[in-house]
Amino acid sequence: MGTGGDLTADERARVAHYVTDPVGPVFALVNLPEAVKGALFARYSRSANSVRRILLDEFVTTETVPGTGTVPGTGAGEPGAEVGSARAREFFQRVLADYGDDSVAQLGGAHVAIEGVSNVLTKVIEWGRLASYLEQSTRYVPYTDMVDGRWKYVRPPGIAAHPDLLARYEAVLDDAFATYARLFDAVLADLVARDASGADDQALRRALRARALDAVRGLLPAATTANLGVYASGQAWESLIIRLRAHPLAEARDVGDQVLAALRQVIPDFLTRADREDRGERMGAYRRATDERAAGMWAALEGATPVSGTLRVPDTLSGLPGERGGSSVRLLEHDPDGEARVLAHALWPASGLPIDEVRARVAQMPVDERRAALAEWADGRADRRERPGRALEATSYLFEVTCDYGAYRDLQRHRILTLEAQALGADLGWEPSADVEAAGLADEFARVQQASADLWREVIAVVPDEAPYAVTMAHRIRFTIRMNAREAMHLIELRSQPQGHTAYRRVAQEMLLAIRDDAGHPGIAAMMSFTDMSGEGGRLAQERRTEARRAADTVDS
Repeated sequence: MGTGGDLTADERARVAHYVTDPVGPVFALVNLPEAVKGALFARYSRSANSVRRILLDEFVTTETVPGTGTVPGTGAGEPGAEVGSARAREFFQRVLADYGDDSVAQLGGAHVAIEGVSNVLTKVIEWGRLASYLEQSTRYVPYTDMVDGRWKYVRPPGIAAHPDLLARYEAVLDDAFATYARLFDAVLADLVARDASGADDQALRRALRARALDAVRGLLPAATTANLGVYASGQAWESLIIRLRAHPLAEARDVGDQVLAALRQVIPDFLTRADREDRGERMGAYRRATDERAAGMWAALEGATPVSGTLRVPDTLSGLPGERGGSSVRLLEHDPDGEARVLAHALWPASGLPIDEVRARVAQMPVDERRAALAEWADGRADRRERPGRALEATSYLFEVTCDYGAYRDLQRHRILTLEAQALGADLGWEPSADVEAAGLADEFARVQQASADLWREVIAVVPDEAPYAVTMAHRIRFTIRMNAREAMHLIELRSQPQGHTAYRRVAQEMLLAIRDDAGHPGIAAMMSFTDMSGEGGRLAQERRTEARRAADTVDS
């Protein structure tokens, strides 16, 4: 491994301000603009020199004051703020903008906070695979307080442009929030009363509070606001900005512009193409056009005229829970020889043979032998985070899922899969809440759902693209998930845990049964040994573990 031996003692002193170690072979870059960091790493592909040598020779000029990273007379405030910025800007203009080498845009990133946006928009933002997202959770954060006398929901501009519709929209959503706040207190009191023996048990109280929030989450509309933190590379930000600025929702387009403005203060060199007429603008227009063409093609096939590119008024509308069959998981596609494929790919690296020869040998094995071999290969998992290797990616499954929007929001966050969704509406009915029913408040819950469904139909006739804002999280949405067996293991085991929400736990459990029974892959299903198939969920066990860790930390300190 290389070291800083190619640098003199003086050069090591000069570079020390910009690296965590001026000598060793592994170090981090510090006190440098993101553009300079990216340009330095990009030079690896065209230079035999070490990155520290490149930094000194090409980016840290002789005018730079050692130890400060600033150029005399510039007034630069932060250390490193001026180091190589002009050089990096020229580099990115040449390599990224002019030649289109997208990989260079992966070498720098930025954190952006996006606050007070609707839950409709958070799902649009989180559609991208190549970023990291952390979203305010409706499962742990209560929406029981108002800000400046208003409940926390978005009033989209299309609806706001129609005063009568806006008044109706606000009346329905205000009632939904007021009912949510009232039912949260009532359900929590009922849960505590039913478990009065644990009145002084703090872990139990926290678990019951989380359960009460889960129980009433379905009353919140998709317009409910959330705060979102995003970290992404320059390439991922560019893709997100282009997608947002071409989106049919005005809220998305507005946020896209704001994100671009914010990032141009941090990583401007990575975003030179985002709003160029011949690049970002054209790409966004093409994506929007493909969605509109697909809607038109379906309308022609169906013999109907769509109301918009994404939504249409259904022939019938029902707000009744369960009337359309409730939540469901359907396995639509799978590989009949999926278990043989996985085993062959597990054995192939050690075989030294072409993959087709290994597959042929595995295909000759008796089924029981193959499944025993799969179990042996996956043996020894200590917890769900230990997953077998990429051989599990040799087979895949396509599911169609219908579940409430609250559960969809959590499942949609799994990005190593292909998920496509229909527009959120009220035509698939809604999911009741068992704990609300147990507290004797089912009628109030149903009243809000029916009002939401009625409002949705009114909005879809006037501003179709904004109709989802009116729909509560208890209403169902239909979507497909295509994933390989390794991602299925991750999703199913994680989302089936007892502390998870009942709605997505049920989806995960049904997926496992479909893999085992419908696909006929009991060997693969058996690998998913950390799936929790119990009917009873709850956060109590997790809260107990948290409390035990806190107690241990207190003793240690």
